[in-house]
Amino acid sequence: MSFNREYTRNFCIIAHIDHGKSTLADRLLEVTGTLKGKELQEQVLDSMDLERERGITIKSHPIRMDYRDQEGKAWVLNLIDTPGHVDFHYEVSRSLAACEGALLVVDAVQGVQAQTINNMYLAIEHDLAIVPVINKIDLPAARPEYVQEQFIDLLGCDPDEIHMVSAKTGEGIPQLLEAIIAEVPAPVGDPSTQAKALIFDSIFDPYVGAVAYVRMFGGMIRKGQKIKLMSNDLQFEVGDLGWFRLDRIGQKSLEAGEVGYIATGAKDVRHIRVGDTITLAEDPCAEPWPGYAEAKPMVFSGLYPTDNDQYDDLLEALQKLQMNDASLSWEKESSAALGFGFRCGFLGLLHLEIIQERLEREYNLNLIATLPNVEYEVLLRDGSVERCENPALLPDAKDIQEIREPIVHASVITPKEFVGPVIQISLDRRGVQTKMEYLDTERVNIDFDLPLNELVVDYYDKLKSVTKGYASLDYEYRRHRADDLVRLDIVLNGDLVDALTCIVHRENAYSWGLKLCQKLKELIPRQMFAVAIQAAVGSRVLARTSVRPFRKNVTAKCYGGDISRKRKLLEKQKEGKKRMKQVGSVEIPQDAFLAVLKVER
Repeated sequence: MSFNREYTRNFCIIAHIDHGKSTLADRLLEVTGTLKGKELQEQVLDSMDLERERGITIKSHPIRMDYRDQEGKAWVLNLIDTPGHVDFHYEVSRSLAACEGALLVVDAVQGVQAQTINNMYLAIEHDLAIVPVINKIDLPAARPEYVQEQFIDLLGCDPDEIHMVSAKTGEGIPQLLEAIIAEVPAPVGDPSTQAKALIFDSIFDPYVGAVAYVRMFGGMIRKGQKIKLMSNDLQFEVGDLGWFRLDRIGQKSLEAGEVGYIATGAKDVRHIRVGDTITLAEDPCAEPWPGYAEAKPMVFSGLYPTDNDQYDDLLEALQKLQMNDASLSWEKESSAALGFGFRCGFLGLLHLEIIQERLEREYNLNLIATLPNVEYEVLLRDGSVERCENPALLPDAKDIQEIREPIVHASVITPKEFVGPVIQISLDRRGVQTKMEYLDTERVNIDFDLPLNELVVDYYDKLKSVTKGYASLDYEYRRHRADDLVRLDIVLNGDLVDALTCIVHRENAYSWGLKLCQKLKELIPRQMFAVAIQAAVGSRVLARTSVRPFRKNVTAKCYGGDISRKRKLLEKQKEGKKRMKQVGSVEIPQDAFLAVLKVER
């Protein structure tokens, strides 16, 4: 089948989490006849069990639909599915760069949310045709007229431009397909120019190596040709290329305007970076497609096996996972408390949670994750700047001039009755309110500049709690800013527990240290000797508590007689406990590390 640009539409679906994006994709596939019978199942583009359980898209999957309109014309519709969560913001932006149009989907019950607005601005930045869609109109609690008013305020569109659909029942889907054809422009690109293909995703296939998901913006690439990656000048031979259905459908060539895949044969998916440009080695294009950036980890956590015998299994599992997720980074590290493990970098908290769950499920590992922290910039007195993502490796205080922490711009959309609590929990976490505007009579958008370190621990849980689950959050990194930050150490019987070390603001160091000490006192089992738990900043102890020892009544055998006999026995016991304390070690239970994550700030 020859490619006709005029009868092709490349589009994506963007929405807040749980607004029905994957279900809408299912209905489009069903109505166009792309999938039939046994192939049809719920969330068909979400291939992982984890995606189905949580109802979120983690790994996007593009698919090509062949559709005949009411006049009998044959159309090719390329749906480029996108992850919905804020952690995968960069991948969403690259998927949008590969399209000409976007379906902006809003739940008829929940209305416009924080990510809806962010995704809309992202789509406008990429100059996409936006097709507004209100989903879930079949639900008893649906308020389509109210959500329609929100859309009109947001986009400035006419009511008849907004499409009412139910992805569950299929109502309004045929009309939506006609709207995609009418409102989304045909793809641009000239097949006679030099080859230029934007990578918007990649996976690792054990049989053909790294596979790049591409949108062709110029020229043509054929099977067997030598291609070049413009960010790193690596060259590969095209082993296979073609289109997407549920599986890959091989073709002889891909030309400007098409969406497809190129099997590069690369042995490492990290070479095939999202946002990079592919061109021909013998006739390269002059400029890469704009907007390429390295995926930058924002949250760091140590992953340790609970059983040291699983260390090699964890190493192998991380290597395999990294093949399919180039945004995951890791390096080996060791901890006096936890043994050997890995310091891993993630795009955000959800990314951390997903990776940990996949490691435990798919590779049958038992893991401990240390307290999530962020990357700090440390300005030393000699003028040099170090980056530090592990608080235990922070340079000596005498060498530090200032510590800079990452600041994010957070947008919270909340019902108006929860404005006070939302502002309060944000200010408690050192946030600075920058803007507040009423979106309508019911909902308010509040913007804050927040330290990422305060956000990654429990901010989102608190936000959902104080707003009864109605608030939505979106955030993006802005800059690193200097503040009065200190390293808080936890010391057990004079031994530093490096896995519990954290960087906190000086004002919060005492309260955070006291809470940690009290929590550890509950969890550390009693010994035959007293266990001192201290929270310290440098050599200054801020908080201290003790785990009381078991006590054997050595004077029980004394009956009557001189007090000196009892005193002698007690002194002997005291000496024995002192010796025991010097040679005895305190085992910290795994629950202690997990409980620290749940300590309220």
